[in-house]
Amino acid sequence: MGSCWLRLAALLALGAGASLEHEGSGYSPLEDDEDVYALSRYKETPWCSPIKVKHGYANCRTPQGEYYKNVLGTRCDIRCQKGYELHGPHQLICQSSKRWSGKVLCKQKRCPALSMPTNGGFKCSDGAYFGSRCEYYCSPGYQLKGDRIVTCMDSKAWSGRPAACVDTEPPRIQCPSVKEKSAEPNKLTVRVFWDTPEGRDTADGILTDVILKGLPPGSHFPEGDHKIQYTVYDRAENKGTCKFLVKVRVRRCVKLNAPDNGYIKCSGDGNNYGATCEFSCIGGYELQGSPARVCQYNLGWSGVEPTCAPMNINVNVRTAAALLDQFYEKRRLLIISTPTAANFFYRMQLGMLQPAQCGLDLRHVTVVELVGVFPKLIGRIGVKLLPPSLTLQLRLLLRIPHFSFNIVVMDKHGMDKERYPFPATPAELFALIDKFPLRKDEMKLQAEIGHSCP
Repeated sequence: MGSCWLRLAALLALGAGASLEHEGSGYSPLEDDEDVYALSRYKETPWCSPIKVKHGYANCRTPQGEYYKNVLGTRCDIRCQKGYELHGPHQLICQSSKRWSGKVLCKQKRCPALSMPTNGGFKCSDGAYFGSRCEYYCSPGYQLKGDRIVTCMDSKAWSGRPAACVDTEPPRIQCPSVKEKSAEPNKLTVRVFWDTPEGRDTADGILTDVILKGLPPGSHFPEGDHKIQYTVYDRAENKGTCKFLVKVRVRRCVKLNAPDNGYIKCSGDGNNYGATCEFSCIGGYELQGSPARVCQYNLGWSGVEPTCAPMNINVNVRTAAALLDQFYEKRRLLIISTPTAANFFYRMQLGMLQPAQCGLDLRHVTVVELVGVFPKLIGRIGVKLLPPSLTLQLRLLLRIPHFSFNIVVMDKHGMDKERYPFPATPAELFALIDKFPLRKDEMKLQAEIGHSCP
């Protein structure tokens, strides 16, 4: 009787030990209402060692649904926990050799190795294994493009997009401040210098050439505001720019005008500091005042304002040469000689010249009339009468016939240019006079001051 109890106690101990070794393998312990005496029928059945799967579990089933899960023929399906993958067969069978049909291992899943971003890096909590969190960072001057934090997932892929460190910050460049300059005397420009600014990149420090938009330093800048711009690029083609102004000012006097019946000719821009203005009068007028004035630094003009006064012809000279000298380089002469005031050609000529008086003035022509025969001889310049003796000298000096109508045209240098034995139209006379020396310059000056006939 005592030996039977010993055998029962041994069987119970063996069953209890087996139940403890199956923990975590899908095996359930013996129920309290189980018939413990039924265990005696497995006395000769081969048993395999209990299955232990680290980071996994086994789901076992016996051939006939027996209670114990490691008897001969038991089949166990092996599964791994999330984040782990099975190495070995998915099913193990308990064989007659009391050994399982294979070996299994649940290894932690691993994602592909991350690429180190250029100009940056990353830090991971657990390398490339499942659940590891990796955080990217970039070197100074670069910005992260993509997800800053990625996680190794159960699919053995990293969450998020691959990160990259890109240079998005533009290079820095600083221009000089506004430069204000005044033009030099009698000039409208000034030469301006400055140091070419240098760019600085916050990333790799490599820059392209500095590009200038505007005049380079050392150039002659005209009056006004001039915008200067410098542009620099880094290797990522980020652009940095800076701008400044070059302000050139011209000191100016009040604008001068030509005097009535005169001309003005100025250097430079006409009224800039250092400019000189010269004055002259049309034929028949004489300059009174300063022939030239200069714009000074205090913005005032030197000298006295000029005027053009009518030419004062002195008819009380003793010789014809002295009379003609008064017109030298000032006026042209149109001398009309007739034996009598009743002469038909004479009256016709005066009739044609009276409407053309404006054209005669613009061409600096003075009309001299010699009427009669000595001793009844009269000379006239406008309203001024010449003495008979002076009138006779003028005819003799210029060899003008006494007893016939005649016209003599003389230039400003006293040269006898043309003679007409009959009346000449204004068009003929003007065509001749406009070909005289200096006439083109005179016409240009007259056009500038707006002189014209109605």
